[in-house]
Amino acid sequence: MTNESAPWGAPRIAAFFDLDKTVIARSSALAFTRPFYAEGLINRRSVLKSTYAQLMFLLTAADHDQVERLRAHVTDMCRGWDVEQITAIVSETLHDIVEPIVFAEAAELIAWHHAQGHDVVLISASGIEMVEPIGQMLGVDAVRASRMKVVDGHYAGELEFYCYGDAKAVAMDELAESAGYDLSACYAYSDSITDLPMLEAVGQPTAVNPDRGLRKEAVDRGWPILTFDRPVALSGRLREHRTAIAAASAATGISVAALSAWVYYGWWRRRELA
Repeated sequence: MTNESAPWGAPRIAAFFDLDKTVIARSSALAFTRPFYAEGLINRRSVLKSTYAQLMFLLTAADHDQVERLRAHVTDMCRGWDVEQITAIVSETLHDIVEPIVFAEAAELIAWHHAQGHDVVLISASGIEMVEPIGQMLGVDAVRASRMKVVDGHYAGELEFYCYGDAKAVAMDELAESAGYDLSACYAYSDSITDLPMLEAVGQPTAVNPDRGLRKEAVDRGWPILTFDRPVALSGRLREHRTAIAAASAATGISVAALSAWVYYGWWRRRELA
């Protein structure tokens, strides 16, 4: 995707979105517990442990220690799994499991950025095998996520790249260099204080459903704070939104900027009420 709304030769702009609690209402790393159990990949004890971890994720702020425990749990659970089998399970169950927990406000904001000619990048500590299909479903332009070490087609229980904390900012720098993004003009959205390096890397940071630590930082620094609380099935929401913009512009001559302003107004109202 190219930034068609920018003048020729101008740096490109991207919006970087964290995934869990920012775009979707649950932990993507634990969302597929049920189909993994159905396929015999995990036992009942692992299901209960994952359910407890999911509950703690929802009820508490995901601080560094909690994220590390979740990382250790997931990498150990995945040891020995067949990569192709996991890819197939995620592909087959994605829309039933993830689509209903996508925040409507996040989907609208992604559509708004695309209407501005911005690229949208999903950046998450969860595994690439899960994040990449979710990104395709959302219609984003690029994905950066954690990668497990693979030996003979099976997960080795170790991480090759952990897309977390400072590593997110490094991944953003590398992508900006290769894609020509001007990070000082880019946007970033996250819920967690652990993503402070990601938010500090751009000129337009925004806290979404922030934990206590990030809320304090956002208030101190004057960053916008948004509340997303409407997980609604996409049902083609993003594709239909883009089609509607294109059709209306062709039929009436209304500019994309004018149409996207309507979307932006709704988003801005929610920001003001947060």
